[in-house]
Amino acid sequence: MMDFVLRLLFSLLLLISLFSGRGSAGGVYNHHHHRRRHLRHRFRPTKLFVFGDSYADTGNILFPISPALQFPYGITFPGKPIGRFSDGRVLTDFAARHVGLKSPIPFSVRNRVGLRRFKETGVNFAFGGTGVFDTEYPLPNMTTQIDFFQQLRHGDSIFTNTDAQSSVALVSASGNDYAFYFAMNSSRQGLKPFIMSVVSQIIVNLKRIGGLGVKKIAVTGLGPLGCLPVFTAPSSYKQCNETINSLVQFHNLLLKEAVKKLNQETKHSSKVFVVDVYGAFMSIIEGRKRYNNGEFKTPLKPCCYGVGSGFSCGSVDGEGKKMFVLCEDQKAAFFWDSVHPTQQGWAAAISAFKSFRNHF
Repeated sequence: MMDFVLRLLFSLLLLISLFSGRGSAGGVYNHHHHRRRHLRHRFRPTKLFVFGDSYADTGNILFPISPALQFPYGITFPGKPIGRFSDGRVLTDFAARHVGLKSPIPFSVRNRVGLRRFKETGVNFAFGGTGVFDTEYPLPNMTTQIDFFQQLRHGDSIFTNTDAQSSVALVSASGNDYAFYFAMNSSRQGLKPFIMSVVSQIIVNLKRIGGLGVKKIAVTGLGPLGCLPVFTAPSSYKQCNETINSLVQFHNLLLKEAVKKLNQETKHSSKVFVVDVYGAFMSIIEGRKRYNNGEFKTPLKPCCYGVGSGFSCGSVDGEGKKMFVLCEDQKAAFFWDSVHPTQQGWAAAISAFKSFRNHF
């Protein structure tokens, strides 16, 4: 999600009549504590495969113009910009740590490290700015990312059936499809069918990943897009846009229902669960979830932002002068830039993802 633009706000304000009254729908499947311990004892993943966008990308975009390759991205970890859309670690890194694995190697560096290195950790196929469908960025969408995985499984034979069956997958679908939909000035009337098509394609993708042998798959619901700094800036970072969040809740409701149906159909093969990004982010933003006995004082305000219109985190002018403001303490900010959490923000969120604790 590297690219929500302010002009989308006015288009999204039209949605209130369509989505008012929907409840939060990030899906979480609850199990008793003894069941959770039983699952952990039975299943220890050996590899992590990641698909999606900039919430999960750890270095697949190698173009120098990528913001994730500009200072101050990576300032917290690893100390320089290497392709993560944050000051440090992102969702993939924390998910890998949570299941006891190293963060998987980005697919784009395969020629540098060699395909056999993938067998040690799994592979991160996620590309920032991409969606379930094509977006404005000429990068691999999720279907193509799964094609890459299929090639490694059956074409190059890098991963055996045993490798796949002992692995887990993380699928991040964070909203770029909707950003692109409105950027193309698509109609309000076509929005509901488009949301349905996005969710339907996510399910197709989950089936493909399961069909390639992965036994456990975590798919993210949408976070509260209306609380992203790009949309809270007009209120001086004090108020979320509830109209946009209504869009999110409709998507999440459809996704939760579709995943439930998928699990009923495939109960003897892959298990899919929805990561409640919406609920986790809102618990932090509203101060209900504390991190290390602390809290984010101004959770809607980004740590890094442009000095004016046309500038963003990492921007420089023609003379190389920085055109952004950087906060003094990255650990005190939940959001890093206009759409991405800080490393500390992701750390707080992962501890609030009940579905991770319930299933791994």
